[in-house]
Amino acid sequence: MGLAAFVLFLTAPLPAQWKDPLIARGWDHFYNVEYDEAIADFQKAVDAEPVDPMRQNALAQGILYQLMYKAGSLETEYITGNNPFLRRPKMNPTPEEEKRFLGAIQATLDITAARLQRNPQDRTAMYAQGVALGLRGNYNFLVRKAYLDALRDVTAGRKLHNRLSELDPQWADVRLLQGVHDYIVGSLPFAYRFLGFLAGYTGDKERGIRLLQDVAAHGVMNKVDAEILLGAVYRRERRPKDAIPICLDLLRRFPRNFLVLFELCQMYADSGDKNAALAALDRIDQLKKSGAPGYKNLLPEKVNFARGNLLFWYNDLDAAIENLRKATGRARDLDPNTGVMSWLRLGQCYDLLGRREQARQAYQAAIAYAPDSDPAREAKRYLNSPYRRTARQKSTS
Repeated sequence: MGLAAFVLFLTAPLPAQWKDPLIARGWDHFYNVEYDEAIADFQKAVDAEPVDPMRQNALAQGILYQLMYKAGSLETEYITGNNPFLRRPKMNPTPEEEKRFLGAIQATLDITAARLQRNPQDRTAMYAQGVALGLRGNYNFLVRKAYLDALRDVTAGRKLHNRLSELDPQWADVRLLQGVHDYIVGSLPFAYRFLGFLAGYTGDKERGIRLLQDVAAHGVMNKVDAEILLGAVYRRERRPKDAIPICLDLLRRFPRNFLVLFELCQMYADSGDKNAALAALDRIDQLKKSGAPGYKNLLPEKVNFARGNLLFWYNDLDAAIENLRKATGRARDLDPNTGVMSWLRLGQCYDLLGRREQARQAYQAAIAYAPDSDPAREAKRYLNSPYRRTARQKSTS
């Protein structure tokens, strides 16, 4: 999953007390970006104990993250301050994927509702129901683009976890959803923060960050997810140096997760250390060539894009073009975000070098590749007016 797994509302069920080797293996696959294997293990776990709501949540989360990964949405490149939360790309699950995800969520909601009816103080049921609502909020946001439904779901989930905090103030894990909710609501446009069902929750980004830090330091079940979210928040808040230690720790714990190395590259680049950023990409190349576990199926063109994107921001345009042309050569094999961004960046490089006709061709390719995407809409602006760096971009590149 890597640091890139920062979506609108996230809470991840990772009960460390689970001793079932099938569950443990599923989460190991999950955090190493091996979603097919994770989903298979979670499905077997559900089949073994279908009335366990946490197993249903695990299956739902595996399906959701696989969708995000296939869409190229597990990248903080797309959740930085320049890309508002309400403009994230839409995902398109198959009918079978949607059925499996929604079925697992509904199973959790039904199971927990019955348990809470028998015992309103059932903390496990309360926790699992809050998680399910958070996951469904993600789905409503990313897939359905139903922003109000997403906010409504996660607000309901937060209320449940607030209640758990009152019942057990020492349970740090339940503050994960609270922290994410505070941060996200505090980042939304003014109008969204004053909806009726958000009464009492105007959001507070700094409080959200403090809550995530608390879970990362003292949590058990959600410690890893809190670290991941903090890394993404730090990048969005332009604090890459705070995110680098998190990347290094996650890389140590999940060595097959190549997304962490890509993220480390971006953090070094954002902090102004070009050589360290390039070294991270070199390491990915080496691991790929050596056949290291987790890197076998990584397309080299994904690395080409990352390198070209990095060199673009450092104004090393000839080298950037060389890499971006390799990426666009197999754009159809890349995830949608990487593919369209490769064409956009290539066009911008050509514009900066005064190669206007080649720039226009690249922008047209970006538009044809993903016409409804934000990068395509940006490319349309440059068809008639060449791309130029803004003063802010020059100061940060």
